[in-house]
Amino acid sequence: MSPSSAPSLSFLRRPRWNPYVVGAAIGVLSWIVFAVVDKPLGVTTSLTGLAGACAAPFVGADTVAANAYFKQHVFKWDYGMLFLGGIALGGFLSALASGSFRAETVPSVWRERFGPSAPKRFFAAFLGGLLAMFGARLADGCTSGNGISGSLQLAVGGWTFFLTLFAFGILTSLVLFGRGRTVKN
Repeated sequence: MSPSSAPSLSFLRRPRWNPYVVGAAIGVLSWIVFAVVDKPLGVTTSLTGLAGACAAPFVGADTVAANAYFKQHVFKWDYGMLFLGGIALGGFLSALASGSFRAETVPSVWRERFGPSAPKRFFAAFLGGLLAMFGARLADGCTSGNGISGSLQLAVGGWTFFLTLFAFGILTSLVLFGRGRTVKN
């Protein structure tokens, strides 16, 4: 194959990808994961195990081992932990490749709507993450496990979750962006 006929990988450098192509790729990835490891996509169980492992040096391994919740979700190197690491590494490499990586304490979207306060932004981000993780653990699964894998299996819960996610996503974007505002790169 000559260099001119080789497939172009320039799409890897785009800051935003076509959501339909990405959705289809996630679906194919989900099929591959089911075929190879016989488990649905998901990361919160691995994140919970990692949290227990990170807590052990501070509260003691015995305290973590005695905790009923951490007993149920013990840290282990498995596909879920590799998937979790791959998500972080892939996101970082994608941001570097697209030239969109930047470290900022208060993103411009937040600053325009809620002001420049870094502590306010960190508190809101922490609270949002805490609520999302609490909800995911309360449901004994995560958004990817419930929404993606559940809807691919035509589970009512997966589709209910997706519809709720989109409804509240639209509501949240209206609060953050207002009507008619466009996202800037």
